Amino acid sequence: MAKFVQNAGQPLLRAPLVTSASRSLRTRLLRALAAAIVLILLAAIALAATGLLTRARPADVAIVLGNTVLPSGKPSPRLAARLDRAYDCFAAKQCRILFVSGGVDPAGADEAAVMRDYLLARGVPADRIVTDSAGVDSWSTARHASAYMREHGYVSALAVTQYFHVPRTLLALRRHGVADVSGGYPRFFEWRDLYSTFRELPAVAWYGLRPL
Repeated sequence: MAKFVQNAGQPLLRAPLVTSASRSLRTRLLRALAAAIVLILLAAIALAATGLLTRARPADVAIVLGNTVLPSGKPSPRLAARLDRAYDCFAAKQCRILFVSGGVDPAGADEAAVMRDYLLARGVPADRIVTDSAGVDSWSTARHASAYMREHGYVSALAVTQYFHVPRTLLALRRHGVADVSGGYPRFFEWRDLYSTFRELPAVAWYGLRPL
C-alpha cells in the first residue's frame, strides 16, 4: 500500500508504507541472526571449557604442537610455555617420549628443531626426543605421531597445546587411531585466545568430517 502526500506548491509524492509482511520478515531475520550469534557464543564457550577442564593423564608419548619461532631463533613465549609443560610431564616421569612437531616457516626456521634444542637445553636426553619437521598443521602432526606410535608399540598420548586447541588436536589423534589420548595445556593466556577460540569452531567441524 502507499499514500499520496502533498506540500503547498509541490507535486504529489508517493510515500511507501511499511507493510506488516515486511515488518514480520525483518523481525524474523533479526531473530534468526540473534539466535545464530547465541549459538556461536555457546559453542565457543563449550569448546573453551572442554579444553580448560581437560585432565592430563600419564602417557607413552607427549605430542607437542609447534608454533611461532622468533627471528632470534628462539621459541615464542607461547611455544616455550608448551615445551615447559611437556618438560614438566617428562621430569615427573609421566611420559617417556617427547614428540615435537612443527613446520618450517617462510624464513626457514624449523619449528621442530628449535623445540628439540630447547628441550635439550633443559636436560632432556636426545634419545627421548622425536622431531617431526613436516607437522605443517594439526592434522599432519596427528598423522605422523600416530604412525610413529604404531611403529614403536606406543598406545597412549598426551597432546600439549593451548587450551582452545586441545579439543581439535584430540579429535585429530583419535581419528588417526590413537584412542588413549588426553590433553595438557600450559598456564599461558593471551587476549588473542578469544579470537583463536572462535576460529577453532569451523576447524573442529572440518576435522570431524575430513577424509583420512
